[in-house]
Amino acid sequence: MWDSVAGFLAGFSFYYPLFMAYLWLTGGIYYFFHWERREPPVDQPPTLPDYPPVSLIIPCRNEGRQLRDTIARAAALDYPQFEIIAVNDGSSDDTGAILDQLQAHHANLRVLHLEHNQGKAMALRMGALASPNEILVCIDGDAVLDRHALHWLVRHFVTGPRVAAVTGNPRIRNRSTLLGKIQVGEFSSIIGLIKRAQRIYGRIFTVSGVVTAFRKSALQRVGFWSTDMVTEDIDVSWRLQLDHWDIRYEPNALCWILMPETLRGLWRQRLRWAQGGAEVLIKYWRDLLSWRKRRMWLVYVELLASISWAYVMTIGALLWLIGLVLPLPAGLQVASLAPPRWSGVLLGFTCLLQFVVSLRLDGRYERRTTARYYYWMIWYPLVYWLLNVATSVVALPKALLKRRGARAVWTSPDRGLHQQGQRP
Repeated sequence: MWDSVAGFLAGFSFYYPLFMAYLWLTGGIYYFFHWERREPPVDQPPTLPDYPPVSLIIPCRNEGRQLRDTIARAAALDYPQFEIIAVNDGSSDDTGAILDQLQAHHANLRVLHLEHNQGKAMALRMGALASPNEILVCIDGDAVLDRHALHWLVRHFVTGPRVAAVTGNPRIRNRSTLLGKIQVGEFSSIIGLIKRAQRIYGRIFTVSGVVTAFRKSALQRVGFWSTDMVTEDIDVSWRLQLDHWDIRYEPNALCWILMPETLRGLWRQRLRWAQGGAEVLIKYWRDLLSWRKRRMWLVYVELLASISWAYVMTIGALLWLIGLVLPLPAGLQVASLAPPRWSGVLLGFTCLLQFVVSLRLDGRYERRTTARYYYWMIWYPLVYWLLNVATSVVALPKALLKRRGARAVWTSPDRGLHQQGQRP
């Protein structure tokens, strides 16, 4: 297999996802038995020794359709002391007017208006600077927090002095289309499992930008969120961990979100995620030459291998296409894009095993709904592997050619075909 370029491409294309799948499975199962299975039910959070005040920061950019629901659910959270700081980042719709109306009805809501679109990172920074509290919980303008989410997030800061951030468990609200159904399984079987495994192995690639709690003093040490990075959540995760802070994953902190349900919206979202990963790959490679930063080496290697795999898959596909019309040397001939015989069976079995295990782990959060989406996950490799390959290949040159220091502003994302979708 390894005596030719085509053999190397085939070997890496097959063994990389296989190895990573079992790495995630092992870490996720260990996480479950080490911590998760001993947890009380989601709606019965543990009693905390202390309940420090919390600031809930909601950056908003053209969120008029979702904002009333988000603020209403936030105001009804079960926690002794918290305030809501909504930051209107130069919205061009009625977001500002809605926030002003809501402020008159919710005593614990404060509203900040930015005249122009400054980007999500700047909106978060303004909210953090306006907050008098040490613990900041940041959610998106379309997100709906579970009633007990603050308890689950805050307990890590109360018991862990080195904890800088705690990322929650996003759950998909809009599930009416094929893409929506697949993403329900993806957030359980891929994203949730990876975060569990990374928590066990010591470092998390990124917090979830849609729901994360931060320690304000830790953010101050690293200069808050970077305004020139396309994904501020990935960047701040790396800077906090390079500064030797701890980041944790809390699956009990549920947050219901809207996701793209069109191919165009999904492409734009995943391209932004891929570019954000490529940007930290470029930005922090010198920092990782230090022995003191060695705990981030595995995360860096995993990211580098993931991007390399996307390019290997692309090169293999190009060689196969060229071979259909032109004769190639024997060492460059790719006979088929499908894995050969037992390799394809093993990879398919591993993929289904990963889905079964991860959906079983996530079953305690959606007992009646999660398992029904297992059928739709057979489409995941076809839709999302191809999408991830394409976005990774496009994102790397975009990150390399990006002008350093340019402000990263945001545009209104695709929030699904049914934007008023409710929690299941």
